Amino acid sequence: MNRIEKTFKELKIRNKKAFIPYIMAGDPSVEKTKELVLVLEECGADIIELGVPFTDPLADGPTIQRAAERALKGGVTLKGVLALVKDLRAKTRVPLVLMTYYNPVFKYGEERFVKDAKDAGVDGVIIPDLPPDEAGELIKTAKKAGLATIFLLAPTSTEDRIKKVAAAARGFIYYVSMTGITGAQISLDGSIGKSINNIRSITDKPVAVGFGISTPEEARAVSGISDGVIVGSAIVRKIQEAPEGLKDFLLQLREAVR
Repeated sequence: MNRIEKTFKELKIRNKKAFIPYIMAGDPSVEKTKELVLVLEECGADIIELGVPFTDPLADGPTIQRAAERALKGGVTLKGVLALVKDLRAKTRVPLVLMTYYNPVFKYGEERFVKDAKDAGVDGVIIPDLPPDEAGELIKTAKKAGLATIFLLAPTSTEDRIKKVAAAARGFIYYVSMTGITGAQISLDGSIGKSINNIRSITDKPVAVGFGISTPEEARAVSGISDGVIVGSAIVRKIQEAPEGLKDFLLQLREAVR
């Protein structure tokens, strides 16, 4: 059981839900990212997602795309993000999840990536463009190392897909609230709850919901039907446009989720 699994277990005992903020590593700088992770933890983050900048982030909307561009211009690489996590481990034990695309992992080398990620203190990895049926070696290597492999489900996922993801996922299942990109508007029409109930009929692994959650009100609604709430674009936007209001915004989200 790694830190992610322990966190969900402890929250369940306390009848609480996980607040999972996302930021882009290296935006606006590596040093600032280190500070931001500690701010997120201080404001009640249970798990933190760190985006790895990539040139073609297909699942991300304009806010996170621009953050990735800024980080790439600053020279941030996958290797640099791992070094960032290693430095952070001297100051925090909060569970850290990398959200990356497969190309950087492939170029890095799957086995080497898993080893270096685990050695650096990474707890889990999300690779949106790598489905579980194409991730056999990575799943095997990561499981042996104790690195959680987190896979995505969406409103369009079939029962067969849900079963495959449930079998392969470690840590939690990431439920994408819509078919689209990050930062789009979430719809709270009851369909998310129905989809999560369907997933729960197949697996008891925690389900966290992301994509489109941008206000405390939306976070509160989603926390009532899931095990965790992921907020990304709204936080990245706040860091870029109104950093002086970041702490208050994070505290509002945390209270809404809890």
